[in-house]
Amino acid sequence: MNLLLIAFDSEDAVTCAAFGQSSNHPFDILQLTGLPATNLGAGKVISLDLPSLPPADYFAAALKPIAESYDRVAAVSSMRGKDALPRLAGLLDWPMISDITEIVDEKTFIRPILAGSILTKVQLNHPKAFLTFRPAGFPAPNLAGESSVESVSPGWKGTSKRLSESLSEGGRPDLATAKVVVSGGRPLKDAETFENLVGGLADALGGAVGATRAAVDSGIAANELQVGQTGKIVAPDLYIAAGISGSTQHMAGIKDSKIIVAINIDGDAPIFDIADYGLVADLFDALPELTQKLQK
Repeated sequence: MNLLLIAFDSEDAVTCAAFGQSSNHPFDILQLTGLPATNLGAGKVISLDLPSLPPADYFAAALKPIAESYDRVAAVSSMRGKDALPRLAGLLDWPMISDITEIVDEKTFIRPILAGSILTKVQLNHPKAFLTFRPAGFPAPNLAGESSVESVSPGWKGTSKRLSESLSEGGRPDLATAKVVVSGGRPLKDAETFENLVGGLADALGGAVGATRAAVDSGIAANELQVGQTGKIVAPDLYIAAGISGSTQHMAGIKDSKIIVAINIDGDAPIFDIADYGLVADLFDALPELTQKLQK
């Protein structure tokens, strides 16, 4: 079996290599942006060296001739991976398995269903497939010898047109891969309060900022901060949930966190059922006090 791992940047390449090494099969990495990651055990790194990522329909059409020469094509189960790989699967008429947490063998995989409450074993009956995987299920890759680099410049054709682009440069770690995540819920009232309290604590810990779907829907937090089954799946060393009651879809997105700390004024909130540590307190008092002590 030959495996192609699609990495959207250099950091993504490390996560992809973890899946590749866990597969116990030879693998190549196709990297869209950033310096090629050549020390992660890939047979070769296919580098596109793009200045920025194209729309997903352009990407899918351009990568189709590369992908069809492999038996398995995989990517991290991120918003980008979930956007691009189903398009490729449709173009090539291949099956797809999403959110893999364990590789049993080259045809059999474990993935969660029903908001993570059940783990199911899925078996392929097709020689080729697209896969997305959750990073938390696979150990960090070992560094290996230098991989060869193949530079590719595919043709870009698509139907969508990018009218404008707004980049947010907050200087914080990427939410999907951060070691520390501080998330806030709807009780934070407005965007300024959210940034001051949740962002302040995250910065004191050197972590990323997350939010619940309710906070995003109410305009308190940006869409890219949403954590949960319908947002980003995270697995940090430390996850702090502030003012989050603990909906099923949110808890499905954080259950692989090593330590979960819940801060909520409601002692009966469901989030306390999965928290390693809980503080029943008003977040408007607890977060500033905690941030102040960390800054000393």
